[in-house]
Amino acid sequence: MDFDDLIVERPPTAGAPADQPDRHFYEGAVMLAYAMHLFRTEPVREVKIHPDGQHARQIDFPDWIEKRGFRRIAAARSAFAGTFEDAQGRRIVVHPQSGLSDVTAVADGTTIEAECKGGTIATRHPGRLSKLDKGLCEIVGRLMMKAPGTRQVAVMPATEVTRRVGRKLAPRCAAAGIRIALVDPRGRVEDVGA
Repeated sequence: MDFDDLIVERPPTAGAPADQPDRHFYEGAVMLAYAMHLFRTEPVREVKIHPDGQHARQIDFPDWIEKRGFRRIAAARSAFAGTFEDAQGRRIVVHPQSGLSDVTAVADGTTIEAECKGGTIATRHPGRLSKLDKGLCEIVGRLMMKAPGTRQVAVMPATEVTRRVGRKLAPRCAAAGIRIALVDPRGRVEDVGA
């Protein structure tokens, strides 16, 4: 299942040609892509996404989810939150609650906890691209603070920067029980092996 609406194009960085817009893969879009990946690859019936208000300003969660064949079956206090169900009975719960991993699910009795980070994936501004490696290191550190016993995944946009950093981090992450997953602009997920 490919998606064509995960990336947002913005006007180019100052000084860049007008026909080369910056391409942003926002954190909320990474969360949604990883949630759908879990439905495709794991025996899960429900995936929970925990965005905040900033994520909801960047991505229209209900609209994106409903375009994938889910319908809202329960509302919540925030307009972007709620429970969505598809024809197969699978559920996506969008619940803005701090302190929880960005995406969670239970597969065969094991809890999957994914910390996600987004970023600018194409720009002429090197400082924005350097934030990708810092973001990956940040979410790996956040996962290391969690208690063991769950399957922990650090999820980032797939770029040359995140692949390079991911390959360096993978052996130590594997020893700590953390996996690294990279999401491409079409929503396909690749695991970075140790």
